[in-house]
Amino acid sequence: MSYLALARKYRPRKFEDVMGQGHVVKALSHALDGDKLHPAILLTGTRGVGKTTLARIIAKCLNCETGVSANPCGVCSACKEVDEGRCVDLLEIDAASNTGVDDVRQVIENAQYAPARGRYKVYLIDEVHMLSKSAFNALLKTLEEPPPHVKFILATTDPQKLLVTVLSRCLQFNLKRLPVSVIRDQLAKVLDDEAVAYEIGALTEIARSADGSMRDGLSLVDQAIAFSGGQGLKREGVEEMLGTTGRQTLFEILAALAGGDADALLACIQRLEEQAPDYGALLNDLAGHLQRIAVLQLLPNARAEDDDAALVELKDRLGREDVQLYYQIAVLGRRDMPWAPDPRMGFEMTLLRMLAFRPGPAPAQNAGSTPQARTAPAGARPASAAPAAAPAAAMARAAAPAVRPVPPPILLRPDAAWDERVEALGLDGFTKPLARNCAWVGRDGSRVSLTLDSRLKHLLQESRRMAIEQALSAQLGEAIQLHIEIATAPVADTPVELDKQRATDRQRAAEAAIDADPVVRAFRDMFGAQVRPGSVQPLDS
Repeated sequence: MSYLALARKYRPRKFEDVMGQGHVVKALSHALDGDKLHPAILLTGTRGVGKTTLARIIAKCLNCETGVSANPCGVCSACKEVDEGRCVDLLEIDAASNTGVDDVRQVIENAQYAPARGRYKVYLIDEVHMLSKSAFNALLKTLEEPPPHVKFILATTDPQKLLVTVLSRCLQFNLKRLPVSVIRDQLAKVLDDEAVAYEIGALTEIARSADGSMRDGLSLVDQAIAFSGGQGLKREGVEEMLGTTGRQTLFEILAALAGGDADALLACIQRLEEQAPDYGALLNDLAGHLQRIAVLQLLPNARAEDDDAALVELKDRLGREDVQLYYQIAVLGRRDMPWAPDPRMGFEMTLLRMLAFRPGPAPAQNAGSTPQARTAPAGARPASAAPAAAPAAAMARAAAPAVRPVPPPILLRPDAAWDERVEALGLDGFTKPLARNCAWVGRDGSRVSLTLDSRLKHLLQESRRMAIEQALSAQLGEAIQLHIEIATAPVADTPVELDKQRATDRQRAAEAAIDADPVVRAFRDMFGAQVRPGSVQPLDS
């Protein structure tokens, strides 16, 4: 007898054996128990999640000799014929091979005849989205009003390609992608039944590579058993088979980035080059690790049993803003990889971007590595101390608002107007618009008061107020306390409003000058010429 693949040998025979599709099983079970199953059912979902399996179980439930129910006996001739693939009343049609209208017309003609042995004639049309438009149109009337002894079960991986008129005639069930834990546990049961030794880490790697498909997971187990040569499934061997040997190195890469250790990062890159991995898949895994770290940082209770210990440790060593930046760089690097000279260079360049653009001090460099070595700013922590200091730094950033350093302001005379002072403060970003939209109220000792139009109160943030206070203190030569109040009425004497008024005055002066120009007057008197509105602009605009 030929070898039977695990995906076929362990195909579920009843509803309770179907993994991860409880919402679909529940609805179908209730309908079958009451013999009220819809005549046309559409099963959608990615490959290997149980569409064909559910269709065959439904066929058994409808034609079991014990009666229509959600629990077929599994031992009668009808149940055995369905399990063995020789039931004459279950017609499985591959729409990818039978796409034409003539194939559908043949189905419609045969549907008029009563079933050969069972109660119902069940048509399973797989990959139904491959049918042509004319074939769909030919099937519409039969789907809407089929003979009482006919049930249609349509299966597809791409329901978006189906006509709306088809969808409206079917009861649709969307099968979910299976979680890694569900696939891993099922693979463990299969290997226990097959008396094959395994490491749980090896099954986790296979479950991740299955990408939500139980059938793909079982097929990979078949491959891993052959690869191991009867020695059991070990994580190292499975990683070698799948080409994911560099996945563990990714944790070392993230640790090197957390510490700003360029030498350790280079060592990891060289080790990966020896393993010849799939660099595109590694970048996907790196982005996935960063996403998981971000979740654990913001939602500590979201930790799952599938999370590696190394990944959980990294959440305390990487800053939250670093994780967000690294994730964005990894995603963009994956997008740009087809344009790189080769995948290895694209992967390395992505890691170098992460190292070069990481927030905070630049990574440590050897003194003789470059003619112009970057000097770390005074007070910066050494790169080797970054892992231990990262949690404290993250807590400090969360506890107090960050004040962006500003350039030294220009000293002005004591009676300088507020709009002059704003231009000389050297502010940037959103801090400058905040200052320009405030009006000077007065100064009482060390207290300086400004007022802000209520329509622009969204500009007022504590970090921006502190930046203005810091720059103004340096400009005045003494420490001051800045208070910004929200005005109830429009504020007219802000630098922004004063600039608008000056621009209006310049425009009026320019238009008056044009009107008084002798040449313009001569053209107006001789030819009836007119100055086009809006065409006059001040020379300094």
